[in-house]
Amino acid sequence: MVSTAMGKLADSYKSPSIASLGSHSALDISAGARAFGLRSIAICQKGREKTYLRYYRKRKAAGQSLGCIDEIVLVDKFADVASPQNVALLRKRQALFVPHRSFCVYVGYELIENSFPVPIFGNRYLLRAEERNTPKNQQWLLQKAGVRIPKTFSSPEKIDRLVIVKAPEAKRKYERAFFIAHSHYEYQRKSREMLSRGLITQEGLKGALIEEFVLGAQFNFNFFFSPITGELELLGTDFRRQTNLDGLLRLTAPEQSEVLKLARMKNIEVGHVACTIRESLLERVFEIGERFVETCRKECPPGIIGPFALQGAIVPSEQGEEPVIFDVSFRMPGSPGVRFTPYSDYLWGRPMSAGERIALEVKMASKQRRLNEIVT
Repeated sequence: MVSTAMGKLADSYKSPSIASLGSHSALDISAGARAFGLRSIAICQKGREKTYLRYYRKRKAAGQSLGCIDEIVLVDKFADVASPQNVALLRKRQALFVPHRSFCVYVGYELIENSFPVPIFGNRYLLRAEERNTPKNQQWLLQKAGVRIPKTFSSPEKIDRLVIVKAPEAKRKYERAFFIAHSHYEYQRKSREMLSRGLITQEGLKGALIEEFVLGAQFNFNFFFSPITGELELLGTDFRRQTNLDGLLRLTAPEQSEVLKLARMKNIEVGHVACTIRESLLERVFEIGERFVETCRKECPPGIIGPFALQGAIVPSEQGEEPVIFDVSFRMPGSPGVRFTPYSDYLWGRPMSAGERIALEVKMASKQRRLNEIVT
């Protein structure tokens, strides 16, 4: 089994390094490695390397040490990270590879699971569960864990409340196009409009998720499960900034109506905002995190390793406010601002980013000769 072989390989490492694709959260990962004295490697696609090669590569300037990336590996396309040549290089560097969303999108699950014999920090077999068209996907796991999720509709004819329809974009299938509807008629009208404008395809619409629109205060709960300490940690909380939704929300309702005659709302993520949650709600947040971790351990062994995020909203209910979760990230969540929330400081006595927490886990595992427990 790949995970067993990768565990043995990781255990042979004397001086592990941290590697990632030069995209998404590579800077957070690399800065975390620097904080704990580990070498960092960024695999960069030609034409997209400037951020990592010019601005954040380690160097000396005016007697100061700058940057956080020790080594850049240039490839023609991101999927080339799985080539025999690059696999050999990563193994020679004693690399533990940290996955993020760009890794999943550009390399693909088949290569990750079957043709990338490099130890991956985390559970490579859980990455696929983010896709809702796979068995034991995130929605199935959330339900199994008893976590409240939005109601979904198997067909547009069954719509009986406000829903959000999530279909792949026509051009960038890894991004989703959204529209809101409150009836079958509204669904037909808006989907015809998006089809006619080439924003979505008929095939994408056929497989689109029709999900209850949850009205609440949105939060991303960025967790970390440590096999070394055996504990679940809340690293921080944040919410997303999205185009062109953020701009629309700054307008009055009449102005929004005028703008939407000319442009479609787009929810493409462009950033995050660190935020805090009321302290009396933390217990509820930890409870759903613990149930989810235990379910993943049973259903997808070895379960969750390292960072993951439950994305949802806090909504009012008869029992008081409660979380509703509508998305899961089974890897680096890509929100470096979580270090500016207080939750890791409460636990560790200092703010800690996801990248730093990964590096700390690697250091602890290496010292205890337990690297096999944090990789697959």
